[in-house]
Amino acid sequence: MEPLKLKANYRCVPALQQFYAGGAYAVSSDASFIVCASADSINIVDSATSSIRSTLDGDSESVTALTLSPDDKLLFSSSHSRQIRVWDLSTLKCVRSWKGHDGPVMCMACHPSGGLLATGGADRKVLVWDVDGGYCTHYFKGHGGVVSCIMFHPDPEKQLLFSGSDDGGDHATLRVWDVSKTKKKNCIATLDNHRSAVTSLAVSEDGWTLLSAGRDKAYSNETLSYILFYLVTLFLFFFLLSGLFQVVTLWDLHDYSCKKTVITNEAVEAVCVVGSGSPFAASLDLYGKNAKKRAVAQAFYFVTVGERGIVHIWGSEGAVCLFEQKVSDVTASTDEDGLRRGFISAVMLPSDQGLLCVTADQQFLFYSLESTVELLQLNLTKRLVGYNEEVVDMKFVGDDEKFLALATNLEQVRVYDLASMSCSYVLSGHTEIVLCLDTCVSSSGRSLIVTGSKDNSVRLWEAESKSCIGVGVGHMGAVGAVAFSKRKRDFFVSGSSDHTLKVWSMNGLSDDMTMAINLKAKAVVAAHDKDINSVAIAPNDSLVCSGSQDRTACIWRLPDLVSVVVLRGHKRGIWSVEFSPVDQCVVTASGDKTIRIWAISDGSCLKTFEGHTSSVLRALFVTRGTQIVSCGADGLVKLWTVKTNECVATYDNHEDKVWALAVGRKTEMLATGGSDAVVNLWYDSTAADKEEAFRKEEEGVLKGQELQNAISDADYTKAIQLAFELRRPHKLFELFAGICRKRGAEDHIDRALKGLGGEELRVLFNYVREWNTKPKHCYVSQFVLFRAFNIFPPTEIVQIKGIGELLEGLIAYSQRHFVRIDRLVRSTFLLNYILSGMSVIEPENQQTEFTAEIPLQSDNIIDKQHVVEEEDPQKNATVSKKRKKSSKSRHGSIKKVKDVAYKKVETIQLLA
Repeated sequence: MEPLKLKANYRCVPALQQFYAGGAYAVSSDASFIVCASADSINIVDSATSSIRSTLDGDSESVTALTLSPDDKLLFSSSHSRQIRVWDLSTLKCVRSWKGHDGPVMCMACHPSGGLLATGGADRKVLVWDVDGGYCTHYFKGHGGVVSCIMFHPDPEKQLLFSGSDDGGDHATLRVWDVSKTKKKNCIATLDNHRSAVTSLAVSEDGWTLLSAGRDKAYSNETLSYILFYLVTLFLFFFLLSGLFQVVTLWDLHDYSCKKTVITNEAVEAVCVVGSGSPFAASLDLYGKNAKKRAVAQAFYFVTVGERGIVHIWGSEGAVCLFEQKVSDVTASTDEDGLRRGFISAVMLPSDQGLLCVTADQQFLFYSLESTVELLQLNLTKRLVGYNEEVVDMKFVGDDEKFLALATNLEQVRVYDLASMSCSYVLSGHTEIVLCLDTCVSSSGRSLIVTGSKDNSVRLWEAESKSCIGVGVGHMGAVGAVAFSKRKRDFFVSGSSDHTLKVWSMNGLSDDMTMAINLKAKAVVAAHDKDINSVAIAPNDSLVCSGSQDRTACIWRLPDLVSVVVLRGHKRGIWSVEFSPVDQCVVTASGDKTIRIWAISDGSCLKTFEGHTSSVLRALFVTRGTQIVSCGADGLVKLWTVKTNECVATYDNHEDKVWALAVGRKTEMLATGGSDAVVNLWYDSTAADKEEAFRKEEEGVLKGQELQNAISDADYTKAIQLAFELRRPHKLFELFAGICRKRGAEDHIDRALKGLGGEELRVLFNYVREWNTKPKHCYVSQFVLFRAFNIFPPTEIVQIKGIGELLEGLIAYSQRHFVRIDRLVRSTFLLNYILSGMSVIEPENQQTEFTAEIPLQSDNIIDKQHVVEEEDPQKNATVSKKRKKSSKSRHGSIKKVKDVAYKKVETIQLLA
């Protein structure tokens, strides 16, 4: 067995992020990306991987409308602030913005030429704008309510604009506007056949048929006959009268007359025309060979979606429904007004990418159509989930762990493909929120999933068939914890808020089951005084551990649930329990911010791990039981070493509580999810980090040698570049200081600085700020700073990240240096004044006369001294002492003058 290698670091890869919160969206012309509204921001999402390419910050108001230019280079957006913005997607910057409506903009559309933008608002206005100039070219009034949809004619030659509204009072209008400048009458026609909001518009490929859909209702001849037949029964009459039919209306654009009304039997949210050359049309043509041939060459197909979450495909000739989806892929929800919401929008994608439908619960469903002569089949090829709500539990699925099952505060379990991060399938069956789940691979090789829900039941699912194969009923409260058997995998355990623990048998299951059976409980025990939050089964299936809000964890012997030991010591409720894969111990995570390891034999606490700042919600063993991974309500994920009680690493990649933690059985890959609706995948990067560190060290040695060679060759430009790459500020300072002492220092530094990039320039300013704090280094820092400001324009310097903070640090110390230098300069002025004053004492024109008089004066002094000595010998000694003293002082003064008065003082000293 290879030696055990402890993990030192994990690398986080964001897998699932919230990118769509409902409302406005736009699809690119090649369907490579989707622009989605997420509250006050706009996300650009890769349609292949559902990853966010970039995010555009809004104006703190919810986005209400989005559309793209035909070439996908510009994005138009508006929010509740009524500000219309134009974004350049190449630079992700807002190039212009303006206001024009008195209320929120509810819909917008771009002209096929890309030069005009039409907006419809809650103020009942339709405005057309020049994209380049940002000014209004057309101002249309006439709608009696909120403008709900708007569309330009797809043919640029036909300058027509269509808009629909909800005028209220069981009345809605559809208006056709002329956007050319040749005609004075702007409103060409008013199409009045809808009784409720017009939700969608489409134009046929030939350009002469307009399709409009809405939530309105209309009578059919069959309905009227049926009502008249049972007219004698008044109650039945009113009942049928309330069950009116929803319609799609086809309009002839030659004379703006109603060609046909198609009864859809549901409120239609979107209508799309199927292109003649698309795979959808080819499949429909193949299917139609067995039916009646189309009589008119201009006949076309169109798709409708609505409140039921069902896709319908229609033929325009005879208004025949060619295909109706049998089973919906959507769980229809009910909004605040009590209306059922399935699909809210649909778009026909270009080329062979099929149909995109958007659901009320923020999902993007991609469909393809397959057909034979006798059968049409609509296949769901991809499902992107824009919002997962709160992730409460997760587990890897399958032996190869290529799928991840999530419980997300919904009645369904969503299973994701880790390769594409699209939702592969949904397990629907619970009637309340799913709280917990576990997975295993049975002895026959089937991937099984067990779920517990607030509906007091447990369900057993088979992953390959995506069907429920067993239902366990018996708990009197919400099931908050489930766990599969580890060895035999023929039973599972559940814990509930009714304080009981149940063991469920899976012996009655077969591989060819099509119907769900009722699961039986083999053993039941009243385990705790409060809700059970977690259960875990030992690796040998002999014990089960349960953790509860009553601050205790209990270990039970299977299969009869006989109590073995009670683990007491936590001060708050226990959120997670887990058996060690190699030792006779259990790890528990509690609301008291601690993690504890307990001995199974006597229930003693072996170790306590402290470090989380809030409740620890999950703790699992990794690295063969030698390390622990934990997550908590503080949003942190921590890696611990059991032997040393040391926290090896802490990761802060979540913005809220981390409820869910899953560990792969083979790769020990981690997955975390929580209240921020984000799922992160974590890969062990210990070996990769060591290799990277070794490679960087090797590169550092080679570049260090190159740096020394460049200094020896006086190649200062290369030397400075290498010093930047190696991040050696001291060596960089030595280089700049050496250059400053050479001739042509400006040229050398200019050549070196011109080769710096934006990041290196930021690092340079950071170094200069540090050098500038010391007086002995300030000359070099100021010189480099001066050359940098001479080379780089201010517009480029302003773009440097954090330049404001760097300049503040430079200004404060630079002012101090200038004050000090100014003080020194003033001191030199005083010294010059003193020296100049002392040189004035011995003028140059009196030098000869002064030299001639000195010997005469000294002779007289000598004669007088001899006379005094002869007269009074006693005073001789005193006078001699005074003379010596005065001579010393005189010579001392002469010596001082010598240092200052130069040649004149030297002459006086020699003569004396």
